[in-house]
Amino acid sequence: MRRRAMTEYSSDLLRLLSARGYIHQVTDAAALDALASKQIVPVYVGFDATASSLHVGNLVSVMLLRRIQQAGHKPIVIMGGGTTKIGDPSGKDEVRKLLDDDGINANIASIRRAFEKLLVFGDGPTDAVMVNNDEWLSKLGYIELLRDVGRHFTINRMLTFDSVKLRLDREQPLTFLEFNYMILQAFDFLELSRRYGCRAQMGGSDQWGNIVNGVELTRRIDGTEVYGVTTPLITKADGSKMGKSVSGAVWLNEDMLSHFDYWQFWRNTDDRDVGKFLRLFTDVPLDEIARLEGLEGAEINEAKKILANEATRLCRGAEAAEQAAETARRTFEEGSAGETLPSITVSGSIGIVDALVDLGLCASKGEARRMIKGGGARIDNEKVEDENTVIAVSGAPIRISAGKKHHGLLNPVA
Repeated sequence: MRRRAMTEYSSDLLRLLSARGYIHQVTDAAALDALASKQIVPVYVGFDATASSLHVGNLVSVMLLRRIQQAGHKPIVIMGGGTTKIGDPSGKDEVRKLLDDDGINANIASIRRAFEKLLVFGDGPTDAVMVNNDEWLSKLGYIELLRDVGRHFTINRMLTFDSVKLRLDREQPLTFLEFNYMILQAFDFLELSRRYGCRAQMGGSDQWGNIVNGVELTRRIDGTEVYGVTTPLITKADGSKMGKSVSGAVWLNEDMLSHFDYWQFWRNTDDRDVGKFLRLFTDVPLDEIARLEGLEGAEINEAKKILANEATRLCRGAEAAEQAAETARRTFEEGSAGETLPSITVSGSIGIVDALVDLGLCASKGEARRMIKGGGARIDNEKVEDENTVIAVSGAPIRISAGKKHHGLLNPVA
């Protein structure tokens, strides 16, 4: 099966994806390009509901769906209500904690809010739809699955997939439950082809094996040609994983991470990543991106602010982006405390270590103590010398800083 993508395309869909850096592998680029040139192509991307919010590490897949719609095709969002009960072993070193139906459904409802900001849902030919794969997976009989689907998979080949090899090579347990994940994901593609005329699946490069399984299963059982596209692994210039910050995961939902911290994550982008992230995570035109990524010295900071504003506007809304930008301006240019910094209300007093952790500026008390020892913790711009410092909170809010770029407020009880 062909893995390499073509360099030139005739369809708006693949031209757009290629120009903005989304294409890593394509199962049959010429055939998919021809199909997308002559008809609306329903395309799906899948997400498991293991938390109440997706994070920035998932955002390239979410933006794929946005690009699909922008190119005049139909995005299908598959929420893995069924597959979440099993757990995708791809990229995992250990067995994932399993959730019950109530927890999964609550997560799906919460995650949908992020998609509603980025996609247009409805009944039109290019409107997005969200589907829960529990609709069909929960109805599958075990014998039926083994007989009709399982016979198309060989253990020999399944053992060659990276998601399996990684765990086995490290002598870490891979449960029979997880081993079945790739079969169920392949069945999703077959079912979506039948229900929605879905002709392509897209996802991260770690999903290549699962996507190929679905392509082959759909062809073998129904004789329908479908296609797969993967995105490159998105890492930051320093080699670190996309989606993580000093304080932990960068969540898309505002109830999991403040607007300011979301904005600040993008503002802190490495100079070398500005152009790439503008192409992947914003709608800024490509010619403007070419100009911005060519800036040098202090001017590149203006490009970072545009990245932060545009990325925040897409996922959080225009008002949130404006508030976060104004908070940053007041905090860093005027030295004042903006109203949208992460904050907690304190009755009386709080220790500096607890304050750093409770504000989300440090992930643990150990990290907070190291921050203090290294001279990076400040109370209203005064360096903290002693980890046992107790802060009396009354009157005006008190600003706590961890390093030069992470700040929070301690508010007194009204």
